[in-house]
Amino acid sequence: MSSVLQPSCSQAAQLRRQSPKSKLSFQVDCSNSHSVACRPNTPTTRTSGRSYGRKQRTRTVAGVRRCHVLALHNAGEGCKPMRVMISGAPATGKGTQCSRIVDKFGLVHISAGDLLRAEVAAGTDAGKEAASYMDSGNLVPNSVVVDMVVHRLSQPDVQEHGWLLDGYPRSGDQAEAIVQEGIKPDLFVLISVPDEDLVDRVAGRRLDPETGDIYHLKHKPPPEDVKDRLIQRSDDTAEKVKTRLRNHHSNVDAVLDYYQDVLVEVDGTQSMEEVFDSIDKHLTKLAESRSHHDAVAA
Repeated sequence: MSSVLQPSCSQAAQLRRQSPKSKLSFQVDCSNSHSVACRPNTPTTRTSGRSYGRKQRTRTVAGVRRCHVLALHNAGEGCKPMRVMISGAPATGKGTQCSRIVDKFGLVHISAGDLLRAEVAAGTDAGKEAASYMDSGNLVPNSVVVDMVVHRLSQPDVQEHGWLLDGYPRSGDQAEAIVQEGIKPDLFVLISVPDEDLVDRVAGRRLDPETGDIYHLKHKPPPEDVKDRLIQRSDDTAEKVKTRLRNHHSNVDAVLDYYQDVLVEVDGTQSMEEVFDSIDKHLTKLAESRSHHDAVAA
């Protein structure tokens, strides 16, 4: 993962005052962690349908070369780090987008499912309580999961770099519980894909049991020499994904009611690059608005 340098907000303000005609955001030269590059701000638009990236010119400070990493705020200098939630039905490509967001913006990726499994594996009190429900085939109570999420969000790395909460909350009750804990995102990203496309994506997936590679019979055909050993995972059938989609839809509207003021819906039928470009524009706009606010305050 690319290293992310986060210039302080006071540094941001100083550079803005030196260049009053241009709104600047900050980029890092990966070959020189002590250098900061500046690029002119470019307008962004609300995501609607397809969006296409465009090349942007970058001018440098002290001869720094452009790097793809956008450096954002430093919580220790007065600016709060970004808080982002991302949601989507099974097979919308959410995992891929989370990886790209973390690589570029340096947020801490938090998945409630991963937290739950980690607590159980570590044998913590919360993990033992969760395991007692899981072993009996029952759902883990919201109170247990909320405590885990709240605890993780309070850790120093999250407080410093910001968070990307993946696939949580999943129900109105869960959303209400974390709102009561004072947890609110700056941006809620919803990746939308029609159900028929999602069924096709999932039902066509095949796993190579020897390498762990995932193929798709239509979109990513396997090589001839591995085709015969591929298997279909038990939860990748059309019937099971339809059930999962029904559960998702029955809960997602209640969740979105809590986040209408920060909701961004992204067209997940685009290519992975175009989906990320759409998300990137919104996150960059959020980051630049925060830096601009700090510069004005300074």
